Amino acid sequence: MKPRERLPYSAMIDREPLRLPDGVRLVVWPIVNVENWDIDGAMPRTVLPPPMGGSLLPDVPNWAWQEYGMRVGFWRLLDALQSRDIRATLSINGSVCDVYPRLAGAAHEAGWEFMAHSQIQRPMHLVEDQRAAIRESVESITRLTGKRPRGWLGPGLTETFDTPDHLAAEGFEYIADWVMDDQPQEIQTTHGPLVTLPYSVELNDIPMMMVQHHSARELFDRSMDQFTRLYAEGEQSARIMGIAVHPYITGVPHRIGYFEQLLDALKQQPGVVFWTGEEILDWYRGERPAR
Repeated sequence: MKPRERLPYSAMIDREPLRLPDGVRLVVWPIVNVENWDIDGAMPRTVLPPPMGGSLLPDVPNWAWQEYGMRVGFWRLLDALQSRDIRATLSINGSVCDVYPRLAGAAHEAGWEFMAHSQIQRPMHLVEDQRAAIRESVESITRLTGKRPRGWLGPGLTETFDTPDHLAAEGFEYIADWVMDDQPQEIQTTHGPLVTLPYSVELNDIPMMMVQHHSARELFDRSMDQFTRLYAEGEQSARIMGIAVHPYITGVPHRIGYFEQLLDALKQQPGVVFWTGEEILDWYRGERPAR
């Protein structure tokens, strides 16, 4: 099925209001993305172009850029969130559990939700057997945490037309690839419905910093601008605000301070809660039982 076959059009102004508990208006959904980059292939993205414009393998400089996030940057993000009593959703390649058990274990000990991000960082279009890759990521996460992941984010948000069917068949309950709304929605698959949660490509440090090349402060300014509008709209009907960061980008010394300022500013607001993806899912299902 193509997307419009899975999801009927819905205008925000025509919907019945969604209500959060205890007068809450807005849910902040913090997502930390951790990935395993294969040194034997091209890097998923680059910060340093190769000299003379050629494509060189192995790409050690850009592999090391990402590796910094796993060795250093992640621990800054963990401290920023944990010291403020915020549990994040960890979007994680399943293989990270095996290659970086110290990191994955620390996130698990902190009580973070694990959201599957395939087994390695490769677009789903290039995966020969999607069901096998999905199943392998579930097995890797379950071995470490003792719990099956309920949510999925495709590497680079990539999907083929069949991916939602494979995910539903493997028991997933929500996906974050469909960034088309400020509220959860429900899509149909050949194995029952999936809930889509509002991940973000705008409050996301990859496009913001690596594509658009903004200064480090942009994460704070843009997020607060978005918060102001969503918070006002949330008085009438609940809104979800996803914030997606990567250890090798936001976890570096010249950016981490703005992330900490953002968390502090949002925590001071009345009627705002920080939830994981599965907490959002459970609330939404209580408000809108699956069809």
